[in-house]
Amino acid sequence: MRKAEYAIVDIETTGGHAGGSRITEIAILIHDGTRVIDRWESLVNPQKDIPPAIFALTGIDNAMVRDAPIFESISEKVLELLSDRVFVAHNVNFDYSFVRHELKESGFNWTARKLCTVRAARKILPGHASYSLGKLCHSLRINLENRHRAGGDADATAVLFGLLLEADREGHIQNMIKKTAQDQRLPPNLPPQDFERLPETPGIYYFYDQERNVIYVGKAINIKKRVASHFSGNSVTQQRQNFLKDIHAISFETCGTELMALLLECSEIRKLWPKYNRALKRHEAKFGLYRYEARNGYQYLAIGKLGKFQNCLQTFSNEYEGTNALRGLAEKFNIDYRFCKYGLPAEGIFAAANADLALPDPEQHNEQVENAIQFLLEERPNFHIIDKGRHPQERSCIWVEEGAFFGMGYFDTAIGFSGPLELREQLIRYKSNHYIMQLIRAYAEKNPRKVVHHKKASPQ
Repeated sequence: MRKAEYAIVDIETTGGHAGGSRITEIAILIHDGTRVIDRWESLVNPQKDIPPAIFALTGIDNAMVRDAPIFESISEKVLELLSDRVFVAHNVNFDYSFVRHELKESGFNWTARKLCTVRAARKILPGHASYSLGKLCHSLRINLENRHRAGGDADATAVLFGLLLEADREGHIQNMIKKTAQDQRLPPNLPPQDFERLPETPGIYYFYDQERNVIYVGKAINIKKRVASHFSGNSVTQQRQNFLKDIHAISFETCGTELMALLLECSEIRKLWPKYNRALKRHEAKFGLYRYEARNGYQYLAIGKLGKFQNCLQTFSNEYEGTNALRGLAEKFNIDYRFCKYGLPAEGIFAAANADLALPDPEQHNEQVENAIQFLLEERPNFHIIDKGRHPQERSCIWVEEGAFFGMGYFDTAIGFSGPLELREQLIRYKSNHYIMQLIRAYAEKNPRKVVHHKKASPQ
């Protein structure tokens, strides 16, 4: 078997993500596992302006790269140096994503095994306060010249790589460069043990930044598989690059069912509002059904946008859903349509067309509105769902009271309850919202045998 060779790479770029930035300098050192046997570097014309902040960091300006070759013209040389070699870099996924993207733009579909010297150093040389290249070189007394230039950083990475090879008594490097090694796909700042201890069960998981702030909450049928999917693929967007860079730790909480995980995820996101959770906001209720009394003594029912400090009778995903519900309610209780406000442009036309009609008796009309509201209140369901727990001796319970999510929890199958209220007392309270109730109602409709209907709980 041919002895493995390594291509130690460092690049400088116009920005932080391959999809919208370009390489301005590249250095490749070939290492045979003992020493550097070849070295090549070049400035690269990025065919776009170099931002002032990048110039301040690297010292590379537009004038320096004006006459440099574009990447396409050196792509064959880069491919020749990288082919059949392990791609080595400090924070490897950053450099790899740029080089792979630039080669693809030049017509080459290239992939390689990778080795991250950040991750390798964490395993082989634990205990350092920081694993950035500059601070690691300082603590290990590695000479680092021309910082933030491709050649200088690549030379220092090569020395660091040599030290890691010498200190690797447990074969970490060989394990890390296996094609199937999960460790190489993990974010550079994530301790491998955080990923390794993830269970393959339903639940939710939390991603944390360096200050231990939650930056993302997700749910999964299989936590470990779902977390791994975040780190696979070759997306080069800035959002993905920042997301992976920000992940410094993972924790999790197992759940009995996917529904329990969904509800817990939703509750945690609404409580924490992590910076990378955005999708849930699309499911927020936008409109509500309101009741108010005008100066003329008549009560009105109206569909309007939800306000932070307004209480409504019912919530809806969109205006059409609310309008349809109010129309049905007005027809059922024979409420004069002039006292139903839909917020639609045609409403004024309808009112004008009926201006000559006599107004209904105020007391009778208000009674009809009260009956409609009472109907809505009585229609709010009271039930709980009994389902699987986190282990065979456990069951889960989701409790709905007056049409709102009350809470959920787990109980031991060996414990007997005298009635539903005793079970209710064992649950953890959560705030309800429109999306959570959509999830619960949909599940209850598909799984009627798991639903236990009951009367409203007595006030405590």
